[in-house]
Amino acid sequence: MAETETFQYRLIKQDGSARRGEILTPRGSIRTPAFMPVGTVATVKALYPEQVRDAGADILLGNTYHLMLRPGAERVAKLGGLHRFMRWEKPILTDSGGFQVMSLSKIRKITEEGALFQSHLDGSRHMLTPERSIEIQCLLGSDIQMQFDECIELPAERRDVERAMELSLRWAERSRQAFLLQRASGGAGPGQALFGIVQGGTDAGLRRRSAEALVAMDLEGYAVGGLAVGEGHELMLATLEATLPFLPQGKPRYLMGVGTPLDLIESVRRGIDMFDCVLPTRNGRHGLAYTWAGPVNLRNAVHADDPAPLDPESTCAGARDYCRAYLHHLIRSGEYLGAMILSWVNTVFYQDLMAAMRAAIEQGRFDAWAAETKARIAGKAARDASSPSP
Repeated sequence: MAETETFQYRLIKQDGSARRGEILTPRGSIRTPAFMPVGTVATVKALYPEQVRDAGADILLGNTYHLMLRPGAERVAKLGGLHRFMRWEKPILTDSGGFQVMSLSKIRKITEEGALFQSHLDGSRHMLTPERSIEIQCLLGSDIQMQFDECIELPAERRDVERAMELSLRWAERSRQAFLLQRASGGAGPGQALFGIVQGGTDAGLRRRSAEALVAMDLEGYAVGGLAVGEGHELMLATLEATLPFLPQGKPRYLMGVGTPLDLIESVRRGIDMFDCVLPTRNGRHGLAYTWAGPVNLRNAVHADDPAPLDPESTCAGARDYCRAYLHHLIRSGEYLGAMILSWVNTVFYQDLMAAMRAAIEQGRFDAWAAETKARIAGKAARDASSPSP
């Protein structure tokens, strides 16, 4: 049942800068801090929608670039929208496609109008503009939509970072106007939201300029983009510290494309509310499992004769019921079931990690919980790194 007809954010508890909140949408509430499993092409790879829901996810991420190319936004709209298409009744956030234009396109040309690119699938040519990106996201029916932006690779010259940041701000205003037109014409409802994306590389001054300009547009939420692209963990955190003071307390903050459990813990400590990343399922497909004792590489020969469960503390049956030797066998044999089980295990772990952070903030002990958890994970990671691997 819908809890609200409009998009709302509610701050429930703050512990230092860490925030426990709730985003209310007509499709249900999103408990924050939240991790969004990545369902790029209307599927979280190797998992049924029911598994993702039962893991505790309140929201999924889909992608404009991929869905516009295949199966096509107009087709999805005719079939009832993305929620019905993929049988996911909870909220969906769609990325604008800007990052994929940068990272996947065979050929691309950025102009003031938008991005002209060739599909990585068949070489067909497309023009993606702020207006078209919003139109696609409205056709998909996503609950949270992202402005179209230019995301550039780092490291880069400051003048190039500044140029992309300023262009992204102009595109943000065009995205806002396009979204308002969609809302006026019935293409978007009052419960749908548009988020801006703060850019500026690792330059504190550019990040502040970007944040302040976006806040002046009075959008429903704000993302920090252009990180986790090679700048390193510490520089990412420093950039967050330079950016977040200029974003409003009363709206959600989303760090795009991040990351490892350590990234999530330290970003929540600094005030981030929402995350997405392909790591849980991608690493699962390649044999890496996340556990409360740290990451486990099941390709490692040390597990070949190990009858112990993967993680007896996990709430996921896949981690409790299958022994390490069997999971090692599946991964080394290239069996689909291995990828399915570990993707399931990792998706549950990430949701349990976020639930633990929410509880720690509510109890006013986030720093203590974070120290304990990081020590456990680091200890196991060090032991695993010293084990032989063929």
